[in-house]
Amino acid sequence: MLRCDVLIIGSGLAGLTSALKLATHKKVLIVSKRELSDSSSQWAQGGVAAVMSDEDSIESHVKDTEYVGGGLTDPMVATFVASKGKEAIQWLNDLHVPFSRDETTHQFHLTKEGGHSHRRVVHAKDATGKAIQATLSEKVKAHPNITILENHIAVDLITEKKSLKVEKIKSNRCLGAYVLNNKTGKVITVASQETILAAGGVSKVYLYTTNPDVSTGDGVAMAWRAGCRVANMEFIQFHPTCLYHPKAKSFLISEIVRGEGGLLKLPDGSRFMDEYDTRGELASRDIVARAIDFEMKKRGIDCVYLDISHKSPDFIKSQFPTIYARCLELGIDITKEWIPVVPAAHYSCGGVMTNLSGQTDLAHLYAIGETAYTGLHGANRLASNSLLECLVFGNAVAEHILHSNIASSNFDLPHWDESRVTDADEEILITHTWNELRRFMWNYVGIVRTNKRLSRALHRIHMLRDEVHEFYTNFKVSHNLIELRNLLQVAELIVESAIARHESRGLHFSRDYPKQLKVAKPTILTPSNFYSLLDHDHGH
Repeated sequence: MLRCDVLIIGSGLAGLTSALKLATHKKVLIVSKRELSDSSSQWAQGGVAAVMSDEDSIESHVKDTEYVGGGLTDPMVATFVASKGKEAIQWLNDLHVPFSRDETTHQFHLTKEGGHSHRRVVHAKDATGKAIQATLSEKVKAHPNITILENHIAVDLITEKKSLKVEKIKSNRCLGAYVLNNKTGKVITVASQETILAAGGVSKVYLYTTNPDVSTGDGVAMAWRAGCRVANMEFIQFHPTCLYHPKAKSFLISEIVRGEGGLLKLPDGSRFMDEYDTRGELASRDIVARAIDFEMKKRGIDCVYLDISHKSPDFIKSQFPTIYARCLELGIDITKEWIPVVPAAHYSCGGVMTNLSGQTDLAHLYAIGETAYTGLHGANRLASNSLLECLVFGNAVAEHILHSNIASSNFDLPHWDESRVTDADEEILITHTWNELRRFMWNYVGIVRTNKRLSRALHRIHMLRDEVHEFYTNFKVSHNLIELRNLLQVAELIVESAIARHESRGLHFSRDYPKQLKVAKPTILTPSNFYSLLDHDHGH
């Protein structure tokens, strides 16, 4: 059994921020599914939205966030996050993150993205996430109070009621987690005073996504099984412009390309965005993604095109070096040619419900980053607000833990029981189920939805659930089985949330309910009122 003050599940920007802030006074253990750098934060191209110029204001940032959020953004949360932006950027700057600078003033170079009324996106060329992640990873690895378990995946949270079988207690608390070593196949028990879920999003539940393979909804699924509420899971943001190429797995063409003048075109060269929104290419992501989806389906085409070739080659190479290099590898010279693009699942606006300190419904359990539902994004996320949210709530959780003065507790936790399970005989069942799930989620629960499609998806999920439950009960757990179990759970939560929303709002567009209701309400699901998938003890 491993013991620590704080267990952090996930190694993206939110988790690393909390780790560095906590490590001055606490022993921190980070669990990373693969290498420390394998997270969605690493892939973030755009930047961090923050009010940095005198022409801009907190009020304007909040207003833009609320407008894109479709009436479901919590104004108090938006103000809290926006007001912390400058401080968050200063912290990263003090850690020597290599942000892009204006050549004449040497101040941060601020760019503009869809939905923003001002230039307020602080960036490191077109690879901001990579630059921040590399800087923080270096600091984390060097810190004596931080232990890192790479290539380990959390199986489930350990709670007082379920794991210690203390049924009569009124309250419940998180005591740590069971963690699988991917290389040895052994499950270890981690006891922690505080546990932070920073496990990222859910986009691998879809066939096409801009996210890395680690985005399998582990944090949301584990919190749900432990009794936490989730909210707004129906709002999946589809990024409008993912590179369309057989060898370009999950490569994002950043919003900055459109922010700096990129034009969306049909194969014949005609533009179409002005027909959908007066802001054209700079409309919010939900509008642009739906427009592209509609044009592709109407015309039977595989993709549309993004054209930045009217800008000078020097400008393109200096502003978008990562995109330029990757496209060139695939035979596309973006200084002369259009970029083929399609929408792809990008970000989950819903997640585990938290307060302004990142606390969930379960005592001593926190959720931050894309795993959490804070109320910031509402029905649609404003570009570059996600990295900002990671920084602000990563810090907020650390402050809450450091100021809580919680008495330490030393529970003797039960070890993982493998006495009644055997080695899996056919892993192909897991692979096949994973592929089937991702394909029907894309077809039935994608950018445009109908009651019939959602009903069909839920029926398939229930059938697969029974198969996977039997597998989970009888065989030793594996990395793939844990992820599939979690993906099925989040798929059900997405579909149930979508069925519950009888309107079209933000990222949720239903042909059966095309109009928007007058009153905007979040969709909240509660485990105690709901049949939770696969919520059974392993080996029982």
